[in-house]
Amino acid sequence: MATPEQRSAELKLEPDKLYLEEVFTDRRIGSIRRLTPVTKDSKPDTTRSVLYVGDTQVMTPAGAIPIAFEIGAGSLGEAAEKFGPLATEAIERTVRELQELRRQAASSIVVPQSPGGKIQIP
Repeated sequence: MATPEQRSAELKLEPDKLYLEEVFTDRRIGSIRRLTPVTKDSKPDTTRSVLYVGDTQVMTPAGAIPIAFEIGAGSLGEAAEKFGPLATEAIERTVRELQELRRQAASSIVVPQSPGGKIQIP
């Protein structure tokens, strides 16, 4: 088990990797987060690129599943234009991953070994 000193060291923010986060939304299908790199003095860091991250969610019988995906864009307008196709791709990828997890869970059924024998997991 980790000591309190080790755990607090793991939770340390890296001052040379800070971003200012702004959120833009259409209040309908999702939001775009613009991550602007900043120095530890909160000044813009021009040595690093601005990042755009799309966020949406998919409703399932078990509740909402958050979907986040990077958007390679040079401006907010470009990120907004790319949002739809990239969101669709991220949702399809998530559905495939969930189907694979469901398949794996279904294939891990406990099977009796022999009459009077022990139970084994395949």
